[in-house]
Amino acid sequence: MSEPVTSIRTPVRLEYNYIAGGAQSRFLRGIAQRRIRGQRCPQCSKVFVPPRGACPVCGVATTEEVEVADRGVVTTFCIVNLPFYGQAREIPYVCASVQLDGADVPLFHLIQEIPADQVTMGMRVEAVWVDDDELKPSLESIRFFRPLEGPSGEGSGA
Repeated sequence: MSEPVTSIRTPVRLEYNYIAGGAQSRFLRGIAQRRIRGQRCPQCSKVFVPPRGACPVCGVATTEEVEVADRGVVTTFCIVNLPFYGQAREIPYVCASVQLDGADVPLFHLIQEIPADQVTMGMRVEAVWVDDDELKPSLESIRFFRPLEGPSGEGSGA
């Protein structure tokens, strides 16, 4: 009698083609100019970054463009300690939700220039942009976020 099959391993590859709509296209063009833009909901007044063209809370169209800062606060984070195939960063590293000044919804990005075990919620951070010749309409134009001076951004002019 043969043994039952309990698992099958097979390589999987997923490829995506993403087409940005009007709101996200304007957002990405702004990123290529070192500007971060969101959109404000006409009903709840929340500013969403990146914008989606509609408020996910109220379900209404958002057309008011709002420029937000490239600084903000870490609202939550995770420390990545597990290696995986194709990994580009040395572990451990930190992925965080950063609520930019002027925005109501956090943006997910990397935190660097600080040991992973020293990242805290509430920490003030700023974007580190690529060099001008590397700017493109992609969130890759922001290399990562780094802490502002001091434990809460003191001395940074924030």
